[in-house]
This record gives sequence, C-alpha cells and structure tokens, in this order.
Amino acid sequence: MSNRIWLPLPALLLLAACGGQPAPQTAVAADRAEARPLLLVEQDVVVAERRAFGQGPVVSGSLQPEQRADLRAEVPGIVLEVPVDNGDVVRKGNLLVRIDATSLRDQRLSSEAAERAARDALDQAHRQLERMRTLAGKGLVTAENLETAETRHHQAESDLASATARAVEARQQLTRTEVRAPFDGIVSSRQVSAGDTAQVGKQLLMVIVPSTMRFEGLIAADQVGRVAPGNGVEFRVNGYPGQTFRGRVERVNPIANEATRQVQVLVAIDPGETVLVAGLYAEGRIEVERREVVSAPDSAVIRDGDASHVWKIDAAALHRQPVEIGERDSRTGMVEIVAGLDAGSRVLRRPLGALRDGAAVEFSDRAGAGGEAPVADAAVGR
Repeated sequence: MSNRIWLPLPALLLLAACGGQPAPQTAVAADRAEARPLLLVEQDVVVAERRAFGQGPVVSGSLQPEQRADLRAEVPGIVLEVPVDNGDVVRKGNLLVRIDATSLRDQRLSSEAAERAARDALDQAHRQLERMRTLAGKGLVTAENLETAETRHHQAESDLASATARAVEARQQLTRTEVRAPFDGIVSSRQVSAGDTAQVGKQLLMVIVPSTMRFEGLIAADQVGRVAPGNGVEFRVNGYPGQTFRGRVERVNPIANEATRQVQVLVAIDPGETVLVAGLYAEGRIEVERREVVSAPDSAVIRDGDASHVWKIDAAALHRQPVEIGERDSRTGMVEIVAGLDAGSRVLRRPLGALRDGAAVEFSDRAGAGGEAPVADAAVGR
C-alpha cells in the first residue's frame, strides 16, 4: 500500500498561497489602469467664456402680429368664391371672399323703387301745400285745410327719409358681400371655402402684417415692480432652434389676468430680427440687470451639498477645481461662475464616473456616438 497522503484541493490552494506564490493579478491591473491616460475627444470639453448674463423675471408667451384683421361675415349667404389661401400675399382692396348677393340685390332694387315713390309723393305733397298757401292768402280755403296740407307734406318728408335710409342700407349690405383686404399683408387662418354657408359673425379669414410681429408674454405678478418699458428682452422661439432674438418691453398691461394673476408684457422685436410665423411659443428673460460674467454649462458643474466643483483640464492633466456658482439661465443652460474659474479654462462638459484628480489626459480624433465620446474608464482608477 502506498504511503502518499492525499489532501483536498482547497487545502492545496491555501498552502500554495502561504508558500510565497506571486501576488494576485488585481494589483497589477490597478497599476496599469492608473497609468493609462484619460481618452477624450474635443466634444467632451467646453471652454468657460465671458458673456453677458441678464438678470430679471422669466417671460413666456407667443408671437403675435400687432397689425391684424379678423375678417367676419357681415351678411348671410352662400360663399361663392375664395380666391386666396393661407400664406398668400394680398394688397389693400384685393378680393378675399365673395358671398351670394342675389337676395340682397333684390332688396336693393325694392328699396330704391320705394325711395322713388316716396320722392314722387313728397313732390306732390309739396305742390299741394303751395296751392293751399296761395288759396289761404286769398281767403279761399280755411286754416284747417292749410294745416292738413302741411301735415301731409311733413309725412311725405319722413317717408322719403326712411325710404332713402333703407336704400342706402341695402346698397351697403350689397357691398358687404365682397370681403376685401383692409391693408397690405398675408392671409392666415382661412376658415371658409366655396359652397359654405356664411352667417353673420362667422369668421372667414385673417390678414396679418408679419413685419409688426411682437412677443406677447406673461410674467409673475410679484415681478411687475422690476419691469418697466425699455427693458431689454432676450428670448428664444420654438421652431427656430439655436437662434436667440432680442427686443424691448413696449408696454405692461395694467390689469392682471383674472385666472392666473399673471401680467401681460408686450415686447417689440428689434429691427432686423426675422420672425415670420405667428402663434409660436416663446420664452425669455427680461433683463432688469445685465453684466459680464464667466459662465459654463450647468452640466459641467458637480454639486455636493453647498459646495460645487468642475473638472478642469490643465497641462494635459485633469484637476478637481472648486468653484462658486451664481444664477442659472434656464433658457440656455449656462450657469454663472462667481469664483474659481477664469474665462478660457477648459473643463469637462459632462463629467461621469469616479474621476481622479491629476489623471493624465489624451485627445483622440475619433468621436463617439452622437458626436461625443464617453469619458474613458482609465481615469476612474479601477
């Protein structure tokens, strides 16, 4: 029988570990990870810049033309013709909508005939009155007969005035069957087509002047005291991405909205700004105070309680830089850097992971998905 002693596998592994075997591979991997530089692309980095930072209440609303005409039907009838459509440029006096005028034309003819009859009756009453006055002067008729002739004359005058008014109204009604442009502009909000029935007050279409576009916004009631005509306004418009518009407060509505208790502010857009579409949502800030500050994207700032810091790239190395932050512009996503960072400093745009202070940095020409490369794991220290 053999004298060999068999030991379980776990015991053999334990003996090997106690017998001065090589160190585990994890420590070597950690050392290599620490030595590996942080690989970035230019899209990972943003430069802190000095820019004008406006302070003041936020204003939100929509773009509306100051000069606009909401054209509605003034007479009932069938719509015969609508020769324009949304977006068409029209001149003052151009035909926009034609309504059937058959019944109104008949009314005009009837009223004009009644006017002629009333005029003939007045002429006859006038001649009769003159005859009675002549006879009364000679004592051939009584005073009662003269008074009767005068009464008939006055009644004929009243009848003629009424008939004339009806004829004028009929002619005016007839002209209202043709809706024409009140000024040069662009057609918008067309509501009718040929064959529709137009009732009095029915909206037909709208004509606007795009060059008179303004920003009609609302501000919180507790901010009214800070706003005055002439304040600058910087705002963005939904539908014009990446474009910032400027204007000035023109008027402040003296009556607050009954439902929201917000106050309307009318902002005149600066000349040269091109805004063609009315009704678009807009949001901005009224610049009660404006100053030059160092700013950086809010995504670059890491907040830890009351303290904040950014990851600054300096001399091909990554450094944890404490900063003091001020106000944040909710429209642009920029935050004011009060202290700790100079204009021109390069910082990580979106720092992720457990970054290590002093880690080496290298830049690659290859961008990640979406134009931004993720922060490499080399700086995590694991």
